[in-house]
Amino acid sequence: MPAYNQVAVGTQPITGARSRAVFGQVMGLVALTVGFTALGAYIARDLTGSTGLLFFIGAFACIFGLNFAASRGREQLAIVLLFALGLLLGMAVAPVLNVYAKADPAALWQAAGATAGFVAACGAFGYATRRDLSSWARVLFWALLGLIVFGIVAIFVSIPQANLIYSVLGLVIFGGFTIFDFNRLQRANAQSAIPIAAGIFLDIFNIFLFMLRIFGGNGRG
Repeated sequence: MPAYNQVAVGTQPITGARSRAVFGQVMGLVALTVGFTALGAYIARDLTGSTGLLFFIGAFACIFGLNFAASRGREQLAIVLLFALGLLLGMAVAPVLNVYAKADPAALWQAAGATAGFVAACGAFGYATRRDLSSWARVLFWALLGLIVFGIVAIFVSIPQANLIYSVLGLVIFGGFTIFDFNRLQRANAQSAIPIAAGIFLDIFNIFLFMLRIFGGNGRG
């Protein structure tokens, strides 16, 4: 299931050097968190798949803790929880990534490249548009719930090309989340940088998993 929690933060218009500084801070945090994810995937590469559930639970706890810390202005704690989120999610998916690395390593590189291009395109659109896309939040939330329900139904009901449909819908939804989060970043202040970085990181993480399902063959019915 997709790992996502939209952290609610206040934003206000900022311009010039401050805007560029916030953008740089957010993207730097995202890059470091992705690095921790890669580290977690390497550390836990030999663990069994059942262990991943515990890491997912820990990751969700980090999301809620990050939300609380950010709302209280505890920046250092929020950053630690952000990096812990990346590490735990990397450890959670490590067994799956290890299987791909042994059976079809090209799928990993293809998924990573496609994710980079997809996020760059969606992010550029979201950051460049002058429209306030706050109204997307509710629509995307319900779309994500619908995707989760579809995934559960597909487990018990035979649906032609269900995995491909699930993956494509997931990309559409998280592409929307990416546009939304970069649009928030356009008006963000320094206090909201960490929660927005968490949102963008989770967008990237989920998009990569959907891309991996497609390039790895699991997106085929």
